[in-house]
Formats: sequence, structure tokens, C-alpha cells
Amino acid sequence: MMKNEKLTGIERELVLQYLIDGNVPVTVTPVESENDADTIHSVPSQIFPVVIKGENVKVSKSGEISLKNLPQSAVSFKSKNVKVEFYFNRVGVFFESKISETKDGYTIELPKEISRIQDVEEEHLYDFSSVIYFDFNNKKDLNIKCVPSKIVELFERPVWKLIPLENQKKAKDLLEKFVEEAKVQKNAGNGLLLIPVCNYLTFENTQFESIENRQKPVEILYVDHERIVVGFEQNDDFVQNEEFGIKLIFSLKKGPILTRDIFVTAFVNKIYKNENKFCIDFKYTTLQEEDMRFLYEKTTKSLFI
Repeated sequence: MMKNEKLTGIERELVLQYLIDGNVPVTVTPVESENDADTIHSVPSQIFPVVIKGENVKVSKSGEISLKNLPQSAVSFKSKNVKVEFYFNRVGVFFESKISETKDGYTIELPKEISRIQDVEEEHLYDFSSVIYFDFNNKKDLNIKCVPSKIVELFERPVWKLIPLENQKKAKDLLEKFVEEAKVQKNAGNGLLLIPVCNYLTFENTQFESIENRQKPVEILYVDHERIVVGFEQNDDFVQNEEFGIKLIFSLKKGPILTRDIFVTAFVNKIYKNENKFCIDFKYTTLQEEDMRFLYEKTTKSLFI
């Protein structure tokens, strides 16, 4: 396992001053430490990381971090070791300490050791992925790789319970809006795509990376025999009704052929947006019959008749 890279004493002092200067949001997650001091394991529970806004974090020169208006979900962390993560000049760093309750609220002591968040290099072999490879309107190669989103279950019927409970009210408001639009525009098919769309648009990613604001991959949210829906945080390439070439890539478990590639053309049927996040509903315009059969049976678990 890669050793955590510790900050030097001078770097720690710079981080301390950075926190003192203020308005640095932090994320806290309960942890347990094993014998290996460099290994931090999340507690196996249903507790999620909690984000504390910068205005509620005050730091003294001694390194005492006062937490004001602690969210109710984080109150249960008191007297426990927590992993505290934040960005220092766009570099992800973390430390482990204990939340203590005082008469004025809650505090965490900044320890001597602070570590950089390391990049974890993983080779992903996806059962399904896709590439948006060509923009027909502008005659331009794109080669945008799309990978399955971690917050949905592709090729399973979308269900509301997959949306985190704390997001369901916001998701319901978006769903009602999108359903009303679909009634007029008649462009949402059977409507199943709207559940993963609302999930993605309201989901807040609390996972810290080694560098802040790194470009995120395009996420596949839904796919069937009529469309593919993807989500991302920047929309520089797609506008309504433009047509694209897309390759759908299925990994095969058996046989000499490693993948089944399906080439389709598709147009931008609908752009869903919430704050800085977008979802693009691509509806197929050309699809071979044998490929339609394969997609239909893969996504509906029913025979194509």
C-alpha cells in the first residue's frame, strides 16, 4: 500500500495559517485506526461524510478548530476519531483527530501530522462503456469516453430508493418539473431515465481527490434500446438537436472476441440541468436491428419479438 506523504513542519504551519485565514470547508468522516498507523479505514456503518461550511470553521493559532452549527448528522461523531479532509491551495490534504464537546460547541485539535491525499491508480475493466466519437454538425472528432456512474445500476430498472434520502426532496422537485416538461414535449419515452437524471443532478460528491476541481469523467446514467443518457459538470460540446456518433462497448465474458461494439448515431433529445451539472439524453437515430435486439434484451430482460 502506498504510504501517506506527510507534510513537513513548514508546510504544516502554512496549512495552519491557511485555516486561520478562514472560510475553508472541511469534510469529516468517522474512522478507526488499525495497527498500521498509515492506514485509515472507514467505520462499516451507514454514516456518510459530512460537509461543514467554511463559515462554521474557526481555527486558533494553537491549532484548535472550533466547529459551529455542527450538522445533526455529525453530532454522533463526538468523542470519535474522524478523518478531516479539505483543500489547501487546491491540494487535497487530510488528518485524523478526535471531535470533543465543549461548553461552546465542538472542537478538533490539528495534529502534528497532516498528509497529502494520494492518487489511487486503478485499472478499470468496465462491463459497459461508451465513446462519443464524432460531432456530425461540426464535422469534428470528439472521442469523449463515458464510464458507468457509481450512483446508478445500469441495466436494472431505476428505482427511487437509490437516491440518498437527504436528496429526495430536491430530486422530487426536479422530477415534477421534468415530468411537466415531458408532457408537453413528449420526449422522455417511458420516463424511467428521469430517476437517474434526478439522482445525478442532486448528488453531492464528497470524495476528496489529490487536486481540487480536476475534470471529471462523463458518467453513463441510463441506457436502453432507444437512448443513452450521460451526466457531467461542463457542457461545452452539446446543444439541442445536434447529432453525434456514439460507440457502445460491451465486454464479453466468454469467447475469442473481447468486446461487442455497437455503433449508433444519436441526437441531443433533451438537456437536463441543475446548477452546474448537466445530463444529456441522446436518442438513437440509426441502430441495426440485431443491435436493437441485443440492447432490448439486455436492458429489459425480455425477449425481443
